[in-house]
Amino acid sequence: MTAAPGAPAFDVREVPFSTFGSWLDLSTVTAQDTVADDVHLVSHQTGFHPVLRLVPTCGGARADVTVTAGPDLLTWRADAGCARAAWESPDTLRITGHGLGLSVLAADPVLTPFSGSYFFGDPVSGAHVLTSYRTGRRYRITVLSGPAVEVRGDQTLGAGERGVIVPDDAAPWELVVEEFDTARPPYRCGSTFADVVASSAAAFRAFLDAVAPWRDDSTPAAALAAYVLWSATVRPAGYLVRPAVLMSKHWMDKVWSWDHCFNALALTGLPALAWDQFRTPFDHQDAAGALPDSVAHSEVLRNFVKPPVHGWALRQLRTACPPDDELLRDVYRQVSRWTEFWLSARRAPGSDLPHYQHGNDSGWDNATTFDRERVVETADLAAFLVIQLETLAELATDLGLPADAARWSATGDALLAGMLRELWTGDGFVARGAASRRTSTSSSLLDLMPVVLGERLPADVGAWLARRIRTHLTEHGLATEHPDSVRYQPDGYWRGPVWAPATVLMEDGLRRAGHVELADEISGRFRALCERAGFAENFDARTGAGQRDRAYTWTASSYLLLAGADRARPPSP
Repeated sequence: MTAAPGAPAFDVREVPFSTFGSWLDLSTVTAQDTVADDVHLVSHQTGFHPVLRLVPTCGGARADVTVTAGPDLLTWRADAGCARAAWESPDTLRITGHGLGLSVLAADPVLTPFSGSYFFGDPVSGAHVLTSYRTGRRYRITVLSGPAVEVRGDQTLGAGERGVIVPDDAAPWELVVEEFDTARPPYRCGSTFADVVASSAAAFRAFLDAVAPWRDDSTPAAALAAYVLWSATVRPAGYLVRPAVLMSKHWMDKVWSWDHCFNALALTGLPALAWDQFRTPFDHQDAAGALPDSVAHSEVLRNFVKPPVHGWALRQLRTACPPDDELLRDVYRQVSRWTEFWLSARRAPGSDLPHYQHGNDSGWDNATTFDRERVVETADLAAFLVIQLETLAELATDLGLPADAARWSATGDALLAGMLRELWTGDGFVARGAASRRTSTSSSLLDLMPVVLGERLPADVGAWLARRIRTHLTEHGLATEHPDSVRYQPDGYWRGPVWAPATVLMEDGLRRAGHVELADEISGRFRALCERAGFAENFDARTGAGQRDRAYTWTASSYLLLAGADRARPPSP
């Protein structure tokens, strides 16, 4: 096997330049759907906040530069020279240049103390320090070599700006930017810039080799997918008490309580990190057993939950990364409580089936399944819980709890029978109002998600679902709303675009149900889409264009899962 190149180039307008463990990145994305002209240092603590604006200069004016990036190095290049940036550590950025100057400016207006941010000179270190009240952090800029640095007022590139200016004369220069919380000793340079770049490259290559050892020229997006995951991983801080892969280091900088499952499965080459991803939302499980909607550095949201895909993921994770007995017992207890939440708090009196209270609970926020009623019993929810109950039965058996295993197994069988009896019409699945008992149908792909049950479905039901799923398959993948539906919207979130999790779940279910050719087709089209359009939050089902957040980790993880599985299968005869 010939390994594909391990250092992918990317556009910082789409993929942030960061490093494993850091809460910072360099990017031109400064807010949701907002792309600036300049590269910014962005923080993801206490929210999404641009902190510093980095402006290369030539002749005292903004330079016309080309920005390129790879896992280990970001470069500004112009006819007059270049400047380069590399991560020395998660909180320390080194920048060097020759022929170009650099203005390091506050991204926010610099006002009075306690509003916005302000610069001051540190007489101890001789550095310049920005205090940001939005992030609650300080950022120290220390010149390591080169000409004098000035703090300017209205003489900078814009009136009222404050910052640190490295003049653009011919002398090489170097500076370092550090983030810190409190007093910190003056920076001491212990390595060359070249050493910093080499160390960062080696760290990424080790990660890449662990998560995609199977990569070759037939999987050209594997290295970039791995980089999206590596660079979006943050070290423990705030409410995230273990290393966590954010959904993105753009504005989707949280961990949602089903997205994390796909990231966990893509990281099985690093078992400890994979288990950390699976367990992150369970660190905030409430007294009723519910998981939060999302967890971020400074908030835990509980306005919704997310679908119980955890049993589906856990079954695969424990096979790829067998846990020790203590971990297995902890996970069993947590997933048991999560399952009981659905079977108690989310079953209406007299009903055999659980319900969602809102489309957001399903993860398919605005799917047309929820157009008639918001509080509904759906077949996808029942299907996920059947798998979760089966997984709990398997765990209970392995833990020597035969009574628990029998109870989980019987509950799962009863739930599957109830789903087929009450929601299957012979010509599709319906949704049913939890209170009204009215049934409704839609053209959403969500209504076909029971295919995730695979071999547990009756053959005729599985075949019907496969036929209907094929009608959602465009050149670029599975449209989440039928392309012929009057409610289809190209950028309608869950009302049309191609999404990674739906692709992975349906591909897996179809394959286990014996519809291998269709599963292969879905996998191949999604992989080709990512290789063409990157790892966007979702994609236009008709054009294949990436939409919304453009560096989404569960999309990258889904590519790695599908590509790795495809490489592991024997060639077709």
